[in-house]
Amino acid sequence: MKSLRPLLIIVVIIAVIVLLFTTLAKNQNMVTVFEGNVAKQPIPIVLNHFQDSECGMVIDELGYASEVVAPDGKTWFFHDHGGMVKWLEARAFKDEAVIWVHGRDTKTWIDGRTAFYTRDEETPMLYGFGAYRKNAPNRIDFKTMSEYTLRGETMVNPSIRKQLLNKKDSFGNH
Repeated sequence: MKSLRPLLIIVVIIAVIVLLFTTLAKNQNMVTVFEGNVAKQPIPIVLNHFQDSECGMVIDELGYASEVVAPDGKTWFFHDHGGMVKWLEARAFKDEAVIWVHGRDTKTWIDGRTAFYTRDEETPMLYGFGAYRKNAPNRIDFKTMSEYTLRGETMVNPSIRKQLLNKKDSFGNH
């Protein structure tokens, strides 16, 4: 019986934690998927009320938020574009999905496939991609950003991070 006690305690603690998270999510009515978006338009994200569909973290800022709308109108939410790309890659509808990203320059939702991305910003999950409507030096297109993400060539990778940050001058410019 003594040998079962530690195992029983661990099982009870895990059960309590799972119950706590489940109860909190239900009480706060967290949104992870929105259904019925047949117009395929961006859904207004209520901060601290929507969860990232890739990692489950609460979306508490719009600066690096993105949304993916499937052909059937289901919409998923993300707080970092890199996580969105990784999540989307595993979906059968990845090429038909409508992608909305929050533009850093416009402070509005813009088409994620036509946006331009920086690589060296401090994003929630450290991928480093900021989205912009207008192109500028050192910005890349969606396809290139996706390729960098899927190859692991992001700010998460310490050697890539060092390379990207060393390219900035003393004023923080490229």
